[in-house]
Order: sequence, then structure tokens, then C-alpha cells
Amino acid sequence: MAADMSWMRERYEYLQSQGLDWNPPTLESASEPRCMMDGKEVIMLSANNYLNLTTHPKVIQASIEAIEKYGVGSGSVRAIAGTLDIHLQAEKICAEFKEVEAALIYSAGYTVNVGLIPTLVQGPNDVIISDELNHGSIIDGVRLTKASRSVYSHNDMGELENILNDHKNSERKLIITDGVFSMDGDIAPLDEITKLAEEHDAMIFVDDCHGEGVLGEGRGIVSHFGLQGRVNFEVGSYSKALGVQGGILAGSDDVRRHALNHSRSWLLSGSQPPAIAAAQKASIEVLMSEPEHVQKLWNNTNYFRENLQSLGFDTGASETPIIPVMCGESKKAQEMSRELRNEGVMVGAIVFPMVAADKARVRAQMSAGLSREDIDIVLSAFEKCGKKIGLV
Repeated sequence: MAADMSWMRERYEYLQSQGLDWNPPTLESASEPRCMMDGKEVIMLSANNYLNLTTHPKVIQASIEAIEKYGVGSGSVRAIAGTLDIHLQAEKICAEFKEVEAALIYSAGYTVNVGLIPTLVQGPNDVIISDELNHGSIIDGVRLTKASRSVYSHNDMGELENILNDHKNSERKLIITDGVFSMDGDIAPLDEITKLAEEHDAMIFVDDCHGEGVLGEGRGIVSHFGLQGRVNFEVGSYSKALGVQGGILAGSDDVRRHALNHSRSWLLSGSQPPAIAAAQKASIEVLMSEPEHVQKLWNNTNYFRENLQSLGFDTGASETPIIPVMCGESKKAQEMSRELRNEGVMVGAIVFPMVAADKARVRAQMSAGLSREDIDIVLSAFEKCGKKIGLV
């Protein structure tokens, strides 16, 4: 008889009983500011499509032309026979845009972290120093190493410095941080981290998936702080603001060659389809030639956040288009999300264990595609629902 698998059902039933199981809604149209979800039109505030490039005509046309020229698949992994000229063109323009020597495109930001981090340290004589609120993909990547590990309190530079002093005799020191933290929308003090790293001969690894296309006129957090050439490993994403799919590793020629030869998640993953590679290239070209998308995103972000605050909502530490509305208890956040859905606004609840038990929130994410009318409708819905459940 096959192994008893009842533990799976029991585990799921426990999640259900705690209200922690995932039951994703179904999107029935393109991911745009106004879209169809579960048969109902909603204003979308839960997508990572910050610049609204998923339906940009130039990006779509580039994908169509690539399919017509190359077909739908690449036929192999990149390392053997699956590297197309369009892949190299996408990497070249990405590196130019981000003002680095080279870039390497992965299947996702997740695969950059889990595939690259283990190659940067050797064993217990090395140390990885990580922000306590770093993304789960960083945590997974660190778990795959044999290095010593230390975690510093969120954005606490004093604690980071103390840890660096404690590990001054470590062979390799690797500091890892998110650029924009996805739950709170705040920004890592990368300028201060870089200063400490240089003083202690430590490498810097920043996961800027939510800052790509958002900060630094779209170039990301390294450009935002003017740190080009001083951050060793810059991870980004095509799957968020750039509106396509895939992960980015940007840095020196040495970094690209190292990852290409040692990162198993790149070496052993199927090559990205031609249509995706062409769209990646086109999305960067749009960002370079049409800077108004980034400006519109920030205009919408500032307008929405300021008006939420004037209505009495607590937006936490947000500095970016990720804008949480703090609710406290998980049930309150889930109730707020449901009420907003009833009003035609899609805003997801973020609850324990994703955040602390008393720091549940609904998380809004701004888009350059939202009109002022859209945002005003959303603000009215927030006011109505917030009063109904006693949040304001």
C-alpha cells in the first residue's frame, strides 16, 4: 500500500480553521487597472504591474514578432543550445539601462536568490548577514548554504555594524537586504549599508524586485542612491513594474560569468521563450524612451497615500507605491478586504504568519495606469468600508 498521505489533508484543514489557506481569485482579463475578476469588474490594487506595461502596444508587438520569427519555445537550457540572440540583446540593454557592465536573465527573481546566494559563500568560516524582513526567497537561498548566519533588526544600521565587528575574522562576509520591502513599502538605507560594507570588506547583495522600474527613475535602488559600481549583486525583476516575467542579475562582468558557470537555477532551468525575451527587451526600451510612466506612478502614489492619511488611515512606514493600510488583527484585515471587494476594489489582506499577529493590513499597490477618477473611487470605498468595520 502506498504511504499514508493523510497528513496533507490534516495540515490543510488546520490552515482552513485558522483562516490561513490560500484561495486565489481568478483573473479573467489582462492585468490592468480595471479588469475582470471572478466575473466582476474591479479596480486592481493588488498587482505588481506598477507601470502598467503588461498591455503596452510596443511590448505586445515585440512578443508577437518574436513568436513569428522563433516559434514559442527555445528548445533547450541556456547553457547548452537555448541561448537566442534575443536573450543576449535583452541582457545587453538591461545592463546599459542599469549602468552596469553586464546582466544575466533568470526565469524569476526567486531563482536568482536560491541559485546565486549558495555560490557566494563556502562554509562556516563565512557569514551571511540578513535583514529580518527580507523576502522568503532570500531566506530559502541562505538555508541552502553552510555559512554562519546573523540577522539584524529591520534597517538597524547600529546592529548591522555590531554584527560586522563580531565577524571581523570571517573569510567572506555577505550582507543581504531587500531594496523595497514588499510588506511595508519602505526602503533599505542602501547608502549606509554600502558604507559599512566598504569599511568591513563585505559584499553587498540587494534584492530590488519591487524597486525595479520604480526607484531611481526606473533604474532601481542602486541608482536611487547613486551607488553604481559599489553594489556587488543587484537582483531585479521583469515580473513586476516591467510587466513581463523573469529575474535580473546585474553587476560586473565577473558576476555574470560566475553566475553563468555556478548558479544551478540558471544552468538547469529551461530557456525563456522568445516572446518573453523580446518583451523583456521592449519593456526596458519603453522605460528608456517614455519616462512619463514612472512619473505618473509617483504622482498617483503620493496622491493616494496623502488622501488615505487625511481620512485617518495608518499607512505604516510606506515610502513607495506599496501602501499598507494597517488593520491590527488578521480578522479585521480580512474583513476590510472583503468589504472592498464588494465595492469593486481588489486589495489583498496580509495576515499572520506573513506579518506579525498584531500587524495585519490590507496592502494597496499603485499603478501608473490608474486615472485620478479611479483613485477617487478607491478612496471613497476605503472611507466607506473603513467606517463600516470601525477602522476609522
